[in-house]
Amino acid sequence: MSEPLRIALAGLGTVGGGVIRLIETNADLITRRAGRRIEIVAVAARDRSKDRGVDLSRYAWEDDMTAMAAREDVDVVVELVGGSDGPALTLARNTLAAGKDLVTANKAMIANHGLELADLAEKADAALKFEAAVAGGIPVIKGLKEGVAANEINRVYGILNGTCNYILSTMEDTGRDFGDVLAEAQAKGYAEADPTFDIDGIDAAHKLAILSSVAFGTKIDFKGVAATGIRRIVAADIAQADVLGYYIRLIGMADTEVDADGNRRLFQRVQPHLVHRDHPLAHVDGATNAVVAEGNFVGRLLFQGPGAGDGPTASAVVADLIDIARGDIGAPFSIPVAELAEAPPAATGHRIGSAYLRFTVADRPGALAEITAAMRDAGVSIESLIQKGTPGAAAGDADNVLVHMVTHDGPESAITQALALLDGSPCLVQPPVVLPILDE
Repeated sequence: MSEPLRIALAGLGTVGGGVIRLIETNADLITRRAGRRIEIVAVAARDRSKDRGVDLSRYAWEDDMTAMAAREDVDVVVELVGGSDGPALTLARNTLAAGKDLVTANKAMIANHGLELADLAEKADAALKFEAAVAGGIPVIKGLKEGVAANEINRVYGILNGTCNYILSTMEDTGRDFGDVLAEAQAKGYAEADPTFDIDGIDAAHKLAILSSVAFGTKIDFKGVAATGIRRIVAADIAQADVLGYYIRLIGMADTEVDADGNRRLFQRVQPHLVHRDHPLAHVDGATNAVVAEGNFVGRLLFQGPGAGDGPTASAVVADLIDIARGDIGAPFSIPVAELAEAPPAATGHRIGSAYLRFTVADRPGALAEITAAMRDAGVSIESLIQKGTPGAAAGDADNVLVHMVTHDGPESAITQALALLDGSPCLVQPPVVLPILDE
């Protein structure tokens, strides 16, 4: 048996504790599969005295986690602290610069600094692994890098945030509104006290940027992800979607295209969608994540499973450690950094599709006519239109009404133009809500 793989673990929260329990519980199985023992030698966290439900007495404690990279008895550093910058990034840089392997679950750091870290790893002939950064326990990074490596990926999309999916599916099941369900999710620990990263789509955007780079062989571009969250989804949207045969899901979607000048461009967007109830993503509920990848030979693949939690995320972390123990380094983003393509953000106006729109309007004569006239003038074809009164809790005023509209397929630019014509209209009480329709 080879020498053990010695790891230092920074971050002893939910996932860090899960990693320790998994390595201890499945030690024999992991050793057989890895070909060598995986041994924790040092740990670090902010609070040394906190009871984490695991015995830490056998491990060396580092008060300064960034010093872990300098320990001579460490082969791999596992970073589970989080945050795109600060100590986590310093530790990552120090680890790779020292020629040691790095495993992380830090999606924000990889989305913002992944190219720099991958370049450091390649120069040091070290591993940079981040399976746990996207979709928790679902092996989607490995699936894209290895399982469909021979395919050209045409599109990758999915449900990438469990908090938003829990909120939306609970709204479906109960008929309650967003704020009420969010408060419940926070009370149950499904949502953070400050849920901004989740409900505004930022967390999903981090994950989508990483998936895009791995899937398409392009340089990671988190700033190029257009993100809209679920704050403005109300119970009336959920109910109307159900009548139409759809569920509402926060979808991260990416693909590439070649523009008129022959340049490759990258489309990346996180936005709530209406998803047809026959689509596989429609029935992904609760805190579950799911990713769809479409390859030119393999066709459509669905990766689905728990997107967070100590067990699933720890499983992904330890799977990366097993790969390293076996000697599997490989390019972090599937191909070397120098060969990753530049792909500026794609224009979206020419993209063809249908959409659901919801207008909150003052209940007075001419309001509906103004909306339909703007659609006509912009060339938007309306498939269906429903006007309903709405409680004050949903619209801000009992005298307001909701206008629900579904369009026929058409260019996105037409809807943009129609909304520009309506901008500033006194008939609109709130900005319109626009949800693309996913029914393939």
